[in-house]
Amino acid sequence: MWIDSHAHLSAPEFDADREAVLDRAVAAGVSALVAIGAGYGVDECGKAVALAERDERIFATVGVHPHDASLLDDPARRRLEALAGHPRVVAVGECGLDYHYLRSPREVQRSVFAEQLALARRAGLPVSIHVRGDDSTAYDDLLEIWRSEGAGALEGVLHCYTGTLGFARRALDEGLLVSFSGILTFKKDRGLREVAAALPLERLLVETDSPLLAPEGFRGRRNEPVHVTRVGEALAAAQGRKPQEVAEATTRSARRLFGLDSRRNPGGGGV
Repeated sequence: MWIDSHAHLSAPEFDADREAVLDRAVAAGVSALVAIGAGYGVDECGKAVALAERDERIFATVGVHPHDASLLDDPARRRLEALAGHPRVVAVGECGLDYHYLRSPREVQRSVFAEQLALARRAGLPVSIHVRGDDSTAYDDLLEIWRSEGAGALEGVLHCYTGTLGFARRALDEGLLVSFSGILTFKKDRGLREVAAALPLERLLVETDSPLLAPEGFRGRRNEPVHVTRVGEALAAAQGRKPQEVAEATTRSARRLFGLDSRRNPGGGGV
């Protein structure tokens, strides 16, 4: 069984057939999905929580994507604080730094990322982290903030990892996990499979980041959680392991990081 540790299930691309999308994933062996409540504006984070309330296969995160950092205001802060205590919310994020597109100024991104880490500390939640930059600056800034705000009290995962092996090892040393997406399957992976091959399996997760980043063979189409199996197979090939071993290890790590075994749906049923 697999866990899609990062999927934008509340995205409008899924509005027409969301239930069928979920059913396809479950039929392929996906046991749980983490719906990311960030990336579509600060007012939209509650949609992931609403999905998780209705479907025991889904868990949610809430947070502010770095693209939206400049939109964060006090009403949004209060709403995030309230949602972070919801029983189906398992992480804060995705949050972090994006110095490639710079849709919010760097200083605002850094401040809001620090705020999100503080929120995670208060809520006792791990963090789903986005980092992207054209040089090492975003990565260095991110770890500096992680050290100063996390203070050894936080756990988290670098989602959709595309960085260097050196930075991945630095992140692991800081207690972070690393998650791979469909980029790992691309013909031109820019050395990412070599990075994946060198990292310890017990510190890795898999994800789709759907509806984005469909794997090789499906590029140009809407991505779906069902394709997390293809990411897992690519990770298995990179590490010279059987897919079942990778499925078990990444599922175990995701369940531990997000505390899925302790979660219950609002009606009191099991997960």
